[in-house]
Amino acid sequence: MTDDATIIAGIDTGKAKLDVALRPGGETVQVDTTRAGHRDLLAFLTQHRVSTVGIEASGGYERTVLAALCAAGLHVVLLQPRQVRAFAQYKLRRAKNDRLDAGLIAECVAGLTARRAGFDPHLDLLGEALRRIDQIEADIVRAKTRRESFHDVRLRKAQTREIERLQRLLKAETKRLVAEVDAAPALAARLPLIESGQGIGWRTALTLLIDMPELGQLSREQAACLAGLAPFDHDSGTHKGLRRINGGRASVRRALYAAALPASFRWNVVPCELYQRLVAVGKPHKKALTACARKLLTYANAVPQRGTPWTTTEPLLNGC
Repeated sequence: MTDDATIIAGIDTGKAKLDVALRPGGETVQVDTTRAGHRDLLAFLTQHRVSTVGIEASGGYERTVLAALCAAGLHVVLLQPRQVRAFAQYKLRRAKNDRLDAGLIAECVAGLTARRAGFDPHLDLLGEALRRIDQIEADIVRAKTRRESFHDVRLRKAQTREIERLQRLLKAETKRLVAEVDAAPALAARLPLIESGQGIGWRTALTLLIDMPELGQLSREQAACLAGLAPFDHDSGTHKGLRRINGGRASVRRALYAAALPASFRWNVVPCELYQRLVAVGKPHKKALTACARKLLTYANAVPQRGTPWTTTEPLLNGC
């Protein structure tokens, strides 16, 4: 919980305007979503000695103000819309406008039980580059599927050229992203550590590095929840429901699941043994693979914590 003396600002982001509200105090202001408006915003926050700012993700409109706030040295907490909606329901708030939403965001940040990691503009840009690579990979898969539907030689050749173009683009974008990671000393030092984990290739390691920067600062259970790989109970009284995974960061979950698939069948001893053991006791294929993905995440989280690479001679981690 934040200290009572801490002044927190909540910002509701729109395409043209930014609505700001302070808690405690209740002061409000509205500024333009322009460079001049950002300067007015920073002057307002400085005047009221604001140290923490909460802002709700709103389809990219928040990016420019996030960059300005981070450049000014403020601690910025980026909230997901679902968090703000849930907090409004908890508070039984029905009225809604931009000013009230800004105040609600500030209250939501003040009510957090632990200090949240601040927004990192550099990682956000790297995340965009990574999503671009994901999109190109998906385009290549779709292009190959389309090629199979053509019987005309000319059309098949044209589709082949399109696939080759996308593959060149993928190679160039990947090379650019890796160069940007290498240019950041902190990230360049963490990447080989994560990649050294059992069953984790460089592509999965890159996704974990960028989309899950909290690795190394979490418990095994917290990491699984954040990645959306933790099975949640669904019990009530004598009813025992099925355990299911839910939520979390989809890009991280997909990367780990894709890594677990070959690792659990081909060459990695630990996921292979885990998969066979779970299937032998009646676990479905997908649940067993999810457990293997969770095991890979356990390795990826443990290595940055100690700061030394994983070796094949080390004792295996217990639990999953």
